[in-house]
Amino acid sequence: MSTILIVDDDAQLRQSFKKLLSEEGHTAQAASTGEASITMVRESSPDAVIMDVRLPGMSGLETFRTIREIEPKLPVIVMTAFGTTETAIEATKLGAFDYVLKPFEVPDILALIEQALEAGRFMRSSVEMDAAPETTSGEAIVGQSKAMQEIYKAIGRVASTDATVLIRGESGTGKELVARAIYQHSLCAEKPFVVINCVAIPETLLESELFGYEKGAFTGAVSRRVGKIQQAHRGTVFLDEIGDMPLSIQAKILRLLQEKSIERLGGRTTIPVDVRIIAATNRNLEAAVAEGRFREDLYYRLKVVTLWLPALRNRSGDIPLLADYFLARFSRETGSQNPGMSKEAKDFLSHQLWPGHVRELANTIHKALIFNRGGPITLEDISRAIGTGGVSKQTEDAADEAIRQWVREGLTAGTGKDIFASLTDRFGCIVIGEVLNLTGGNRTRASELLGMSRPTLLSKIEKYQLKTEISVKAD
Repeated sequence: MSTILIVDDDAQLRQSFKKLLSEEGHTAQAASTGEASITMVRESSPDAVIMDVRLPGMSGLETFRTIREIEPKLPVIVMTAFGTTETAIEATKLGAFDYVLKPFEVPDILALIEQALEAGRFMRSSVEMDAAPETTSGEAIVGQSKAMQEIYKAIGRVASTDATVLIRGESGTGKELVARAIYQHSLCAEKPFVVINCVAIPETLLESELFGYEKGAFTGAVSRRVGKIQQAHRGTVFLDEIGDMPLSIQAKILRLLQEKSIERLGGRTTIPVDVRIIAATNRNLEAAVAEGRFREDLYYRLKVVTLWLPALRNRSGDIPLLADYFLARFSRETGSQNPGMSKEAKDFLSHQLWPGHVRELANTIHKALIFNRGGPITLEDISRAIGTGGVSKQTEDAADEAIRQWVREGLTAGTGKDIFASLTDRFGCIVIGEVLNLTGGNRTRASELLGMSRPTLLSKIEKYQLKTEISVKAD
């Protein structure tokens, strides 16, 4: 897992963090001073830092500036007491990933840590292009088809410019990888790279997440907060699933592109921000414009450069290469020997439709590897992973009927108020509970089996109360 450095002069807090993070599968290091933390960053290269702004000796801001010089892509979360939020905001302006007020709740800080680790991986892990599966060390855009060769050329042409880029393609075709490749080959590669998923964040929170807010802007806004766009100043913002962005927020993104400025929620001060926007969507934006669901002026502002990613069914010749790549990658990540794959299995993969595209193919290979019992992965292994083998049609039909009966009983017994949410939550609770049983409580493996990000899984575990709640307060 990841290594996280805790910097605080409170010994009890450091110990609580160590215990908490070790339970989550992370390695926790601790330092009581800024000077000690700088030495540890140089020597051990942690994946994230959680740091108090008030430290003995070198101040938190001085420490942070030095850490940024050593590791500019290292995500740093700043902790602060209520009275020092202005200092925390200043740290955020300098490039801190985020800040939290003491005291804080464990689920909140764990979710923030996972976001910081993910952001750090995005910024520091390289995305290789057209590399041989056996030589690829990390994530890669794989394919030798004509369509993919055109994508490689387009990335090379657009990366060195500051042009806004719109990446289009069906869900699962690799839009985020292409965005990261553009960033990593850009002139801003040493600056922040902030990812905002416009669907994953509730509409009521998306505006404050993007633009920040002033104290008193709404109930619960007890202090000013810097938004993600301002945090990415002089860097790159990736707006994923922008086709689902509410119209009210589209207007503010348009202003950002036109005037290079924003306003915080509840504020009247114009804040200059210099960021490059890369956006992605699987939606039909032309239809959305015609129906009034997407602003026409924003549509034209975004499509300065448009990259269309091909569906996997349109480059089926790349599927054996992708299979080899994912098998090598997941074998390496799980610490197991690459078992290889039979020709029959690859041929079978090549003739599937893959509605989930590269993401679905990756999940299938991963599942086949997890349950592989030794020897090359066979056609039977792949069939079982896809779901076409191992379970009879008769069994599937019986299971479907049992679920339908359960839903009918729920609908009959329910009042109609929030019955859909109640039924889906009950089903979700069962699914999460079963996958945790299957993996022996290993949340990383559970998230992989579900095809779900770890932060999302943790939030659902918390929502369904599938683990003992922990509450740690810090002074």
